[in-house]
Amino acid sequence: MMSAVGEACMEVDLDRFDSRRSNVLAQRGVVATSQPLAAQAGVSILQAGGNAFDAAVATAAALNVVEPTSTGLGGDVFALYRTADGEVGAMRACGSAPQAATIENVRDALADAEDLEWQYRGDEVPDLDRSREHIPMPTYGPHAVTVPGTARGWEFTVDRFGELELADVLEPAIHYATEGYPVSEVIAGHWGGAESLFRDDYARQAYLFDDEAPAVGQHVTLPDLGESMRAIAKDGADVVYEGYIADAIVETVREAGGFMAHEDLSSFEPEEPTPISTTYNGAEVYELPPNNQGLIALEALNIAEEIGAGEHRYDSPDRVHAFVEALKLAFADGHHYITDPEYEEIPPLASKAYAAERAKAISEQANTTPSIGDPWAVAEDADTVLLTVGDEEGNLVSYINSRFAGFGSGLVAEGTGIALQNRGSSFSLDPTHPNRLEPGKRPFHTLVPAIARFGPDDWAAFGVMGGFMQPQGHLQVISNIVDHGMAPQAALDAPRWRHRDDGTLAVEERLPTAGKLVRRGHDVRIQSPSGFGGAQLVRRTNETLIGATEPRKDGAAIGY
Repeated sequence: MMSAVGEACMEVDLDRFDSRRSNVLAQRGVVATSQPLAAQAGVSILQAGGNAFDAAVATAAALNVVEPTSTGLGGDVFALYRTADGEVGAMRACGSAPQAATIENVRDALADAEDLEWQYRGDEVPDLDRSREHIPMPTYGPHAVTVPGTARGWEFTVDRFGELELADVLEPAIHYATEGYPVSEVIAGHWGGAESLFRDDYARQAYLFDDEAPAVGQHVTLPDLGESMRAIAKDGADVVYEGYIADAIVETVREAGGFMAHEDLSSFEPEEPTPISTTYNGAEVYELPPNNQGLIALEALNIAEEIGAGEHRYDSPDRVHAFVEALKLAFADGHHYITDPEYEEIPPLASKAYAAERAKAISEQANTTPSIGDPWAVAEDADTVLLTVGDEEGNLVSYINSRFAGFGSGLVAEGTGIALQNRGSSFSLDPTHPNRLEPGKRPFHTLVPAIARFGPDDWAAFGVMGGFMQPQGHLQVISNIVDHGMAPQAALDAPRWRHRDDGTLAVEERLPTAGKLVRRGHDVRIQSPSGFGGAQLVRRTNETLIGATEPRKDGAAIGY
């Protein structure tokens, strides 16, 4: 039965956002993310004496509970940050394929699998007898599971940069999980996918209620997830990688036919990679290096600058055309070359010289040759959470946490409430491909938090979550601010476009140039606003913090 809250929300059209949002201004702290309860959790940690790093983990943990459709402890987490003393740095907690997961082992396991159709949900199930050498990685199931990086990433963030204890930082999330919360509108809509994804009884018991996804406003608890967080708060992340949670992860994956072993989990540690950057019309933009798709955003910015994309009027089809064509080339390069750099050399995709050569391919008409690369349909529209935090000391953090596609692989570690990611579906089973599956290798990763410097005392933490929309969103948000002088919230509100895997150009109905883009050779399709990502931004300028949040989500920017 629908709750009274659900009935009250029936008139809400999630494809419209006519309400007005202001920039959020504060001096002591701002948190921006896709769910208001999670944003409030981060602010409460700031008010309790934590800094931006503590608040980032508290917000991420709360999102694991109140937005479990997009993130979880069974996934990975990344950060880009600028500290109060001016250091720009990064954290990568990204798990790898199991050591036993060779191409041959996975192919053999797929040939013997009884539930192959489930593992390839949404794609054509391969004929293993006739095309065994050319089958794709499964979208779901045990072979899509990689080592989860989240718990160690959270612990590393708090220990390395925070002011509080991990137990304090996790308390708001534990409260939501055990005491409950009402499900918000956009998240309720996304939860429905779990009804067909989860196959085993435990997974359905952990995330469905009377075997159904919750309705808007329904009060839910996630008690097993809450107990797992309590265990992490008490004993640290080791419980996930060497304790009873590790046992549950290994047993769940192996019983489903996968190759995860205790050694894969116990050997995992987060990293501190050196950020990569480029300049765009006077702004400096920092991204994560491979195995992430940050290089795509940087190459696209460089090509766009080379061809003067930002010099066109905002309402001109020339502007959108130029940016789209720059993005197409960056996608074609990035989705072929980007992989784990320990396994394959990657060209200098972020260099100005490389962009100058690539820009020569752009003409007045749409180029239909470049593609997004390998057609990883699940990656194109994958679900993610991003949050940004700024504090009064001057720390800025862009923090991103995901299982890849919604609830991930469809496997939930027995007794823990931890849904396991399907990031391994980004691997290729083609032994000649740069992103081929190899033991201990990290897959191509969509998650790209970002930092931007607009002036000596003018910095922002930002990001645009959502699969292949992420670098496209970075390109558009940066141009809105740098080329057109938009304030943070206006830069996020502005109508977006999106180059799709099938070669079409999706646009929001509000984009004023759609018809004219057709005459430039673009196959234009109007798409619901829910398909254009979810941006969050906190900017610090002259000691004032400015927060902005995505109008296409349930989110909030909260300051104090």
